[in-house]
Amino acid sequence: MATLTAWKFPTPEGADQALATLEQLQKQELIQVLDAAVVTWPADRKRPKTRQLHNLAGGGALGGSFWGLLFGLIFFVPLLGMAIGAATGALAGSMSDVGIDDEFIDEVRSKVTPGSSALFALTANAVTDKVSEAFRGSHAELLHTNLSSDQEAALREVFTDVDEQEPLKA
Repeated sequence: MATLTAWKFPTPEGADQALATLEQLQKQELIQVLDAAVVTWPADRKRPKTRQLHNLAGGGALGGSFWGLLFGLIFFVPLLGMAIGAATGALAGSMSDVGIDDEFIDEVRSKVTPGSSALFALTANAVTDKVSEAFRGSHAELLHTNLSSDQEAALREVFTDVDEQEPLKA
């Protein structure tokens, strides 16, 4: 079963530090990172900077359209050139079917603000006690949505069609 997690950090650098920790945990085979993205939001910026982490995710289990839609819904900004347009409502409805609901989006939106950062990761096979221990003292706040295998497959299906089309127009 895959787990989509959102880690919020009280500094713009926190997510990058957590990423280094995740890389070490993956090398130790204590977690498998299937896909991930980082949000950094310096205090002096109007909007956050987002990026997908291809180096951890290999081919990217969910793809840029997933991250673009998720960050567009949360921060009202596109990622990887995907503009959020009229189809957002239908896709957002599909996201709720796979465990990403309005409550998750609202919570992330209210907590990831200027002067903070976040790490979003789709992971599997975590050795929970070791992963928790590695992040102890990091001042991270963990928000998560667990996805069953069926939900993960449905999520991939939703975004497979989007990836093959032209980007949505604003």
